[in-house]
Amino acid sequence: MPFISSKVSVPLTNEKEQVLKARLGQAITCFPGKSESFLMLDFEDNCRLYFRGEPGPAAFIEVKVLGSLERAHCEKMTAAVTAVFAEELGIDPGRIYVRYEETEHWGWNGGNF
Repeated sequence: MPFISSKVSVPLTNEKEQVLKARLGQAITCFPGKSESFLMLDFEDNCRLYFRGEPGPAAFIEVKVLGSLERAHCEKMTAAVTAVFAEELGIDPGRIYVRYEETEHWGWNGGNF
């Protein structure tokens, strides 16, 4: 039941979006018990993001997960996510924020987990 939402200041081609989808599907396994089979993704490109008051390639990534998260798993995920966006979109890891959100209630298919 993870959800990864990304806002990037660069354009995304359909091909790059598919690569990001696949790589984030692998990255979500940094959290035990999480896999691409329930992963939902959202991509927003060409966002006007300023970091330290300056425009340029940047990204804001939100990772929302059912249950609690351990710091070590978040650190592993941050390394994986920043590598994906750096390698695929040329965004410097120093211009990427990753935010985590835990939730104990998550609905799906007319009910809740």
